[in-house]
Amino acid sequence: MSSTNQIVYTMMINIDTLLAWGATYRKVAAEETIFREGTRGHFYYQLVSGSVRWISVTEDGREFIQHMIEPGESFGELPLFDDSLYGASAIANKDSVILRLHKDTFRQILKEDPEIHFAFSRLMAQRMRFKFMLLKELACSDPEHRITSLFSYFKESKTNICNDCNRVQLTRQQIANMTGLRVETVIRAIKNLQFKGSLVIDKGKVYC
Repeated sequence: MSSTNQIVYTMMINIDTLLAWGATYRKVAAEETIFREGTRGHFYYQLVSGSVRWISVTEDGREFIQHMIEPGESFGELPLFDDSLYGASAIANKDSVILRLHKDTFRQILKEDPEIHFAFSRLMAQRMRFKFMLLKELACSDPEHRITSLFSYFKESKTNICNDCNRVQLTRQQIANMTGLRVETVIRAIKNLQFKGSLVIDKGKVYC
């Protein structure tokens, strides 16, 4: 794994550092909304345990997953840098624990620790690259290609795929919401990829 991915996908700010600066723990239940698209951001959020999805909702009510947040990752940072509104909503996939730190304190940490500031610059660059990849793949009409590209990215960045067993840690619905496909299309495409030997399905679980 490259050094960039090590910074992006490991803990952004040490928990002891966050607590020392006044961060507080917050428990969120499965499907609870942490913040909504179009509202103002007043806190830095870092996931301690559980799982969070960062989503936009289309005009027809469909959910589009912008990013899946894993423990140690931060989310919803953009308003902390530009004072704008949230561009997406954050929802807990399951019971989770997050750390929350006020925006002004977060900015002070960045001023006092350039390494942390640089880590966030890398984080945003990595997520932008993911968006470029996803937009490129959305222009492709072949569902199998979209899914294969998504899994390849996950393997390279070591996210959403188990490092030990290569099991994809997303549901078929989440894959559909991330690729803009219908869940029925995702199910068919994954079965076709299994037939071609591109992946393995065992007891309903998908392995790359």
